[in-house]
Amino acid sequence: MSMDTKLQQVRLFCENTQPYQASDDRLFIEAMRELTQWHQTHCAWYASYLEQADIRPDQLQTIDDLVHLPPVHANFFKYHEIKSIPDDEVVLHLTSSGTTGQKSQVFFDEFTITQARRMVQNTLEARGYLSNEPCNYLVNAFEPYSGFKVGTSNTNQYLMRFAPAAEVFWSLRLVADQQHEYDAFGTVAALERFAQSAEPTRIIGFPAFLHFTLERMAALGKSPLRLPENSWVVFGGGWKGHANQAIDRDEFVENIHYWLGIPKSHIIETFGSVEHSIPYVGCAEQHLHIPVWSKVVVRDVATLAPVPDGETGFLSFLSPYITSVPAHSVVMGDLARLHPAGSCSCGNPTAWFEVIGRAGTSSNKSCAAAAAEVLSNR
Repeated sequence: MSMDTKLQQVRLFCENTQPYQASDDRLFIEAMRELTQWHQTHCAWYASYLEQADIRPDQLQTIDDLVHLPPVHANFFKYHEIKSIPDDEVVLHLTSSGTTGQKSQVFFDEFTITQARRMVQNTLEARGYLSNEPCNYLVNAFEPYSGFKVGTSNTNQYLMRFAPAAEVFWSLRLVADQQHEYDAFGTVAALERFAQSAEPTRIIGFPAFLHFTLERMAALGKSPLRLPENSWVVFGGGWKGHANQAIDRDEFVENIHYWLGIPKSHIIETFGSVEHSIPYVGCAEQHLHIPVWSKVVVRDVATLAPVPDGETGFLSFLSPYITSVPAHSVVMGDLARLHPAGSCSCGNPTAWFEVIGRAGTSSNKSCAAAAAEVLSNR
């Protein structure tokens, strides 16, 4: 039978367009159970994985049952191409890393990519980010080229759909065949040009490159700029490859406000990955709230058992939206802490989490790590 006739609960679950509205866990459970059975039936590897863990989909009756569903580590997708759909249903193939490092290979069918993009739109709309006003874009990410499959550049191109583009400047410039360089002087010049424009500015992409740009402005003795009203900064991807140069998030937000004149309420931290495309969007307090489409679990680094709120462990996600690969229960290489619902002063009632850092070795490179190497290699 086709996906259209088999995944009714998943489709019903994904119809929710209100990211932070209270929802019934029963529908989440039913959709996760149905999707687990889907992947068991359509992916031989995942069927073996469930069998090894002695798990049957019909056993998934509570949220606690779902938490104990064995997660797939995101690193698994770096070494194995796993799909629950035939090749002719793959509409998008993305990788998680840039020019270096082992790449995750994640495949999307029409249903999965449509839901992921719609969720991004819903969360950013709730944050007040959508606009019909043309904007100038500074994109701190790899300038794309034909055949470029890096997930972060795909995400940044999609983020430019939420306000029409007047001018676009990519700070990681394509300088040769599949080669990028960070253009510090060009980036500073773009910001100075944007400050004189009538259109607002939107700065998106890796935080490290915005930080380095602000440092370059200071080193050149530049005066702080005042970007036009209704300018925004949306950053994500972390500092992985330059953790030794990373600064505290609050200091980073202060620097953006000082150098560019953007109000702190218009500075948004985001979290996401090619393996788990649910959007986590920072509120005015810079907290990553959990939308209704997922459950976040922080797991003990040795046993993968859930840890209490406030304790540090591996960041793990549950979500019944991804039909193309068995990543509906996934554990990341990031360390995080979970905070309970109602604990944020912004007024968003949902729980939220903070990312502490990335566990692993230097061979576990992310997009940001690969981007950072563009700097270090110079």
